[in-house]
Amino acid sequence: MKLQSVGIKKFTCPVSIREKTGSHQQTIATISMTAAMPHHVREECVSIFSRTLGRYQEDMSADIVPEILSGIRKQLQAERAEMEMSFPYFIAKNAPVTGTSSLMEYECGFTGRSNDRDELLLTVGVPVTTLCPCSKEISEAGAHNQRAEVRLTVQPRTFIWLEDLISLVEQCGSCQLYALLKRPDEKYVTEQAYARPMFVEDVVRKVSQEALAHPDIDWFSVSVESFESIHKHSAYAYVDSSDLDG
Repeated sequence: MKLQSVGIKKFTCPVSIREKTGSHQQTIATISMTAAMPHHVREECVSIFSRTLGRYQEDMSADIVPEILSGIRKQLQAERAEMEMSFPYFIAKNAPVTGTSSLMEYECGFTGRSNDRDELLLTVGVPVTTLCPCSKEISEAGAHNQRAEVRLTVQPRTFIWLEDLISLVEQCGSCQLYALLKRPDEKYVTEQAYARPMFVEDVVRKVSQEALAHPDIDWFSVSVESFESIHKHSAYAYVDSSDLDG
């Protein structure tokens, strides 16, 4: 019997991710890897996956994923190899008024596939604030606002830093989020969100416009989930660039 694929799921290990600054960031990645192996191969795939990851865990970036998968295919004589990696990524941000520095966490990931050709996807999960335009319009004072999660996945034409994708998304909400704010900063972000009311549909459109204009992005998808502060449910919107009119 020929198996469709064999592999490992939810394998966790420390990795060192390249930063745009030129440094490396230590984090913990959750990894799933599979390979479509010929029926006559009897290699222990788990040990090969583990050893291969071990060779790269001190210097990991998106452009290394195809190299990892190529090595897996060669060792296992596999027709196809796939890899999904997700990890928390931290960026130091300064508060908008006081300049107070703090680390902001983003959930990022690399997805790769190697068969006749290599495919690579980058994903960033970015929290933003959304403020409801309808609430602002009908209320004499105030408007409901909430945290939203933007998930942008791109197929790059060339290398793109995670930091650049995160920055692209953060400009597209009612306001950015910060891990630490003092009172002058809270005043600023509250007023900025009030001045930039956006539905989830508005955020999706804005991120899509920025992604379409980016010279290094080929295909992309973007979703926004807004954790509504006056409803039990969330609001949601999604766009796949394949479905956009040329």
